[in-house]
Amino acid sequence: MRILDAAAVAAATPWRDLATAFRRYLGEPIASPPRTVIDPTGAGDVLLLMPAWREGGAVVVKLVTVYPHESPALDGVVVVFDQATGKVRAVLDGMAITNRRTAAAAALASSLLARRGARRLLMIGTGALAVPLVEAHRALCDVSQVAIWGRSPARAAAIAERVDASVAPDLRAAIAEADIIAAATTATKPVIAADAVRPGTHLCLVGAFTPAMAEAEPRVMARAGLIYADDRASVLAKGGEVFQAIRKRLIAESAVRGSLADLCASPPARADDAITVYKSVGFAALDLIATELALSRENP
Repeated sequence: MRILDAAAVAAATPWRDLATAFRRYLGEPIASPPRTVIDPTGAGDVLLLMPAWREGGAVVVKLVTVYPHESPALDGVVVVFDQATGKVRAVLDGMAITNRRTAAAAALASSLLARRGARRLLMIGTGALAVPLVEAHRALCDVSQVAIWGRSPARAAAIAERVDASVAPDLRAAIAEADIIAAATTATKPVIAADAVRPGTHLCLVGAFTPAMAEAEPRVMARAGLIYADDRASVLAKGGEVFQAIRKRLIAESAVRGSLADLCASPPARADDAITVYKSVGFAALDLIATELALSRENP
């Protein structure tokens, strides 16, 4: 049985290769049942089980714990089985797979939805996804300027130093100046004001993964010319800002044009003054593709 730690996962999944794998395999049949949510302690802690598989390939089951009062709050692994025989093949660092597949998918969507000439990236959030999102956007988009904003100026400064970026002291001003805004937070109250987003901006929202969460004001969805989801059904069911915008009748479900697979298969034409949105809540098919890439590249 092979074991890949975080460093091995990162080395085996370069950003461009990971994006290429998504474009190639997301359109193929992949079974991805709804995730199972368990409270092991009875105190509001969470164990998530997320399976995915395809015929003749691998079966992956990502197991993630979310214990809000621990630090870090999340931990997890990906267990890989052979689809034909059921034998265990490997165990991979679950957080590394999650962070890399989320960031690569988000940057891939940005490369297809951001307007031509988009150079300025604003990263909102200083958690585990901040560095991967910046790195992935630099690899897949024409980003040349990066600013970091977080609730903690010290954490924002630390992230900025790691990725050679600046710190955004004024969030509203930074939103107004950005071409691409990537948000990865645990916000339950929006930090992106709808009227601060200028025409031509692309929003990449990956943090609000429940109906009660929101990183952007839902009414920004009504201003968007194009909205895509990583997985359309999941985003309609629980995707923070999109879910709330539909419930408030700011948009119809049809405003969500399609999934990341649809976006890759047929990138839409867009006006340079259109606001575009990619909304992500995560789904196991991305874990499967990222895991298979990692195992194909990592030396046994």
